Amino acid sequence: MLTWLEADSLWFPPSSSALSEPNGLLAVGGDLSVERLLAAYKRGIFPWFNPGQPILWWSPDPRTIIYPDRIHCSRSMHKQLRQTSWHLTLDRCFDAVMESCSRSRPGSTGTWITSSMKQAYKKLHQAGYAHSIEVWEKDVLVGGLYGVALGKVFFGESMFSARTNASKTALIVLARFLDHHGFRVLDCQVASEHLFSLGAISIPRSHFEQILRENLDETAIAETQLLWRSAASREVSIDGHISH
Repeated sequence: MLTWLEADSLWFPPSSSALSEPNGLLAVGGDLSVERLLAAYKRGIFPWFNPGQPILWWSPDPRTIIYPDRIHCSRSMHKQLRQTSWHLTLDRCFDAVMESCSRSRPGSTGTWITSSMKQAYKKLHQAGYAHSIEVWEKDVLVGGLYGVALGKVFFGESMFSARTNASKTALIVLARFLDHHGFRVLDCQVASEHLFSLGAISIPRSHFEQILRENLDETAIAETQLLWRSAASREVSIDGHISH
């Protein structure tokens, strides 16, 4: 049976109690407060639910991740990045990135990024934990992604693309930025062929949780907040370096 979370407690059940079908469904209910979201991410748990559903919490096994130093950039993508006129920024317009990610894709019937999710992650951004990378064509936002940075782990949430390869550009450049700053892993949550083409792999949940235990101490979390604060609104080069 699924665990219903109490409103007055940030406790989560152990990931070993998650369902195998659907893979990783762990708990129901609670809220989307900053405190609960942080408690969840530190345990490798994330919310994902459709409009009209209660809040659903997940911890899938296996877990799909990218090691930042192993991001795959194809020859054609490498050429495009070398020749592109796009420029990228960090945390310049988090709200706009999330709004773009929340729009229905062609062929889809809706979005899991509900109004309550948008409000929750905007608060998480204001608190210094949720971040975005933006791709610009002159002054037009054409791609990007957002996620949560804790310690040396970046938990990717969603990305969008209004131009071919714009979201792929955002992911590759983000991985390079994370690699430069010693991040251990870029969490992708669940598998997809698109992510595998960019170097993602699946690892056992137990291995992922061990990575979290080794990289989410309070000192690392504070250092990461300082890093993103110093990088906010600045441009990041194709090789992942912040402009001075």
